[in-house]
Amino acid sequence: MALTKVSGGLLESIITSSSDPTVSSNPAGGVGTMWINSTSGEAYVCTDATSNANVWTNIGEGTGAIEPLYSVDYLVVAGGGGGAGTASGLTDSGTAAGGAGGMLSSSATLDIGTQYTITVGAGGAGAAASAPGASGSDGSNSSISGTGLTTITAIGGGGGGAQSTNGRDGGSGGGGGVWNATTGGAGTAGQGNDGGDSAGNRGGPGGGGKGAAGGDQIGVSGGAGGIGGISTIISTSNATSSSVGEVSGSDVYFAGGGGGGCRSSDGSAGAGGLGGGGDGGDNSNGFNGAANTGGGGGGSADPSTSGGNGGNGGSGVVILSVLTSNYSGTTTGSPTVVTEGSYTKLIYKSSGTYTA
Repeated sequence: MALTKVSGGLLESIITSSSDPTVSSNPAGGVGTMWINSTSGEAYVCTDATSNANVWTNIGEGTGAIEPLYSVDYLVVAGGGGGAGTASGLTDSGTAAGGAGGMLSSSATLDIGTQYTITVGAGGAGAAASAPGASGSDGSNSSISGTGLTTITAIGGGGGGAQSTNGRDGGSGGGGGVWNATTGGAGTAGQGNDGGDSAGNRGGPGGGGKGAAGGDQIGVSGGAGGIGGISTIISTSNATSSSVGEVSGSDVYFAGGGGGGCRSSDGSAGAGGLGGGGDGGDNSNGFNGAANTGGGGGGSADPSTSGGNGGNGGSGVVILSVLTSNYSGTTTGSPTVVTEGSYTKLIYKSSGTYTA
């Protein structure tokens, strides 16, 4: 029942009902309309009159406001770091791999009608062959941001260390340089792990991954990339068809570290970590991290007298899982949209927006 009266020339409204209002309770009186639950005695006032997205603020106990919000699950993976380059003419030396991009997964509350910005980080470039070698570039951050939301940021993977320097810090750290006793770059807590260390034996250390640290150099052989992390936000079939993550058995992995490069034919290169990490070069350029996994780039080894190039880090990805009943259908950036049961999955391989 709605009661109205004219007071001071203004129309005032009071609605009584046996239940609470909902976001789609559209008051004729607009902002300032009062709603009283005749069963519980709770009272609400309309503070935002937007059709089917109204905000009813509880003025009884002061809590339990009726707001147009809903929860989404997310996966945010940053770009992986690039592998280090090999100095010209050093045919007996491998180099360090790049670390994986940071990986975050949880849930967030979105406000209906608000536009959220999705940023997908690029992978870091592998270092070109040079003398005396160079570090790989860091990957770029991925994020979700918008009004009322604490920005969710995954940190780009650290580049593999040049031949006499430590690995670079990042979401996961890059492997340390090979010429001296060096350490891998530090990973970011909750996002990834450290890169592998070097004892100066000229095998390239592996880059860190979401699930494990990068492998240390093993004499003249390269260290393995740290394994990535498993995500259940998307099925293996949709991951495969959308070319995101790395599928192994019944699991989907992201953010694997790159493998370290190997000197000459008397050792072996490190394998990239499951989750898109690029393999280390075995007397060859390093291999690239897989696109849309955040995998680190592999370290190189000089295949000739001209030096070797580090592998590029894989680009990141952002995935949102929204109850289909809440999904607005309003996006930019052309995300891949798939349905799994009661949920709509938005797979952003490049930057864009989503309006809740």
